Amino acid sequence: MTDGPPRTTVSAWRPSVPGIAEVFHAHFTEHAYPSHTHDTWALMILNDGAVDFALDRHRHDATGSGTVVLLPPHVSHDGRTVTASGFRKRVLYLDTSVLPEELTGRAVDGPVFGDDLLRHRIHHLHTALGHPGDGFEAESRLAFIRERLHGHLDALRPPRTPGREANRLATALRDLLDSRLANGMSLEEAAALLHAHPTHLIRCFKQTYGLPPHAYLTGKRIERARGLLLDGRRPAEVAAAVGFHDQAHLHRHFTRHVGTTPARYAGRTIRPARSPQGACSDRPG
Repeated sequence: MTDGPPRTTVSAWRPSVPGIAEVFHAHFTEHAYPSHTHDTWALMILNDGAVDFALDRHRHDATGSGTVVLLPPHVSHDGRTVTASGFRKRVLYLDTSVLPEELTGRAVDGPVFGDDLLRHRIHHLHTALGHPGDGFEAESRLAFIRERLHGHLDALRPPRTPGREANRLATALRDLLDSRLANGMSLEEAAALLHAHPTHLIRCFKQTYGLPPHAYLTGKRIERARGLLLDGRRPAEVAAAVGFHDQAHLHRHFTRHVGTTPARYAGRTIRPARSPQGACSDRPG
């Protein structure tokens, strides 16, 4: 099944494996992600094609099946196709039980790894996640992936940190926005609560997280909407639950961020087919 531009396909599901919040597979030919953030780490491999992306306002590229991309939580990033054929990607959204958030700065410094073994392990984890009942194998494969990612991040220099004042205000505003996701709040209200001038608050937030507060809030609402849709909730119900004005409002932003409509995304729970009986399998590690 396809939607959007020709050959665009999307599938997503939530596996029962601790540490993995979501699995996302897609083929995009024209889609461009706007700047947004995630609460989770995004671990991506390409099946083919090329993607250009910015992380914390620094541009990077990944091409073909030889690279691994790791995007840290709470850091703005975008993404766009490079060629007419687009790119096919597989993404694991990993929570901070897999990688601690304090490694964020190191990932910002080096988000692309040319590591064939790591890519091989991620590929086989995706295969295991597509087979119901293979949870133990998936957990084992994830453990090896976590170990190798730590090796890469430990080799990078310590995180870069913004000024204390900017970081303090930005963190406080992020906490406020997270706590008022469904109901929202005005900039004036946030500024009054944090005893800061509105424009100064915006500058501090953008300096720390790489995008303005309103874009952060929209991205967080989309992230929450994805989870509720995967839980089987109806798009109209999800729109109200995450703070969008109505279903059309959700539809517009969701399609811009994810590359497919909420209704179509909710139905994309197709797993990869099981390998033929007796086929050789790769062992963890």
